[in-house]
Order: sequence, then C-alpha cells, then structure tokens
Amino acid sequence: MRNLVLAALLLLPLAASAETFRCGKWIIGDETVLEELMHKCGTPTSRESRVEDVRAPNQYTGGNTKVGETVIETWIYDLGPGKSLMVVTIVDGRIKKIDSKPK
Repeated sequence: MRNLVLAALLLLPLAASAETFRCGKWIIGDETVLEELMHKCGTPTSRESRVEDVRAPNQYTGGNTKVGETVIETWIYDLGPGKSLMVVTIVDGRIKKIDSKPK
C-alpha cells in the first residue's frame, strides 16, 4: 500500500505540469489571461488567426452538424538569440497550449 501511494505521488507532478516560459521576470503559463500576457511579454513577433467549425454528432443522420465556430490564434514570441521560439495557442481567447520551437 505504501509503495502504491508513493508511486501515485511521484506521478502527480507529471500529470499537473504544463509548458511555461519566462518573459523577463514573469512566468507565463496556460492559466495566464491574454491581457496579462500582452502586459508582461508585449506584442508577439508574429500572430495568426483562423476560424474553425465546431461540429457535433447528429443522431438523426448519423453524421455531424455544425453547431458553432471557434477562433484559434497562434502567437509566436522570439525571446532572443540562443533561445527557442515560444508558440502560444489561444482558443476562444484563452491560452490552451504553450510549446517551444527551435529557430
């Protein structure tokens, strides 16, 4: 039993961790709101936006039906020489994913 609890505690940080990055003295994570991201990191180096359909199963036809749209933005921050690019994926105004990408 003790080994099982210990194993669960060791896995907990892995499940809870998310990609973050540093802008100056600030840590940016997926819980950061966009206004805070812009205030702490400034304008992204590049920015792309696209609209995708949101679809749901249709029980009558067996296919799926458009039930709305979602806006997906990709903001890229170049943090300087020798550092990876930080790619922030924003869905409907909220940070959903942060990845690093080599230059």
